[in-house]
Amino acid sequence: MKEEQEKIKYSKYPDTLDKEIIEEFQDNGRKPYSEIASKLNVSEGTVRKRVKKLTDMGVFKIAGLIDPGKYGEHLLAVVGVQLGSQNLLENAKKFSELNGVVSVGIVTGRYDLVCQVLFDKPDGLIKFFTEEVSKIKDVKFTETFIIYKAFNWKVNLDRAS
Repeated sequence: MKEEQEKIKYSKYPDTLDKEIIEEFQDNGRKPYSEIASKLNVSEGTVRKRVKKLTDMGVFKIAGLIDPGKYGEHLLAVVGVQLGSQNLLENAKKFSELNGVVSVGIVTGRYDLVCQVLFDKPDGLIKFFTEEVSKIKDVKFTETFIIYKAFNWKVNLDRAS
């Protein structure tokens, strides 16, 4: 019963104010709550409560992201994966846990999954396939796209392999 009440309580989130608060953090995740509150004409406590609620719900996360093209010798790739079965959720979860995988999407088209992968070593790509992808038995084939230059593409550094 309590879980159902929580769903109803949060069913209207994120609302317009939540979206405005999130937008304020897009370019600067360290922006002070007081500055956001002033700009949106609400109290600092309102901003603080909204941010806490959104983070507790898993809707919003403040994180330090890097531009891989400007940070050291990192290599960013997109890997399309075709599976041998339709166990999409199970396999997507397995891929999301591999070293180097930043994100995984279940997609339509010629691939079942598309993975964003970050490498921080010259041999990262070969290690990714020989030591990581080889753990997943349901892979039919893959196609890799190396990102030479990315625009507006930021990633978590801690996922690099």
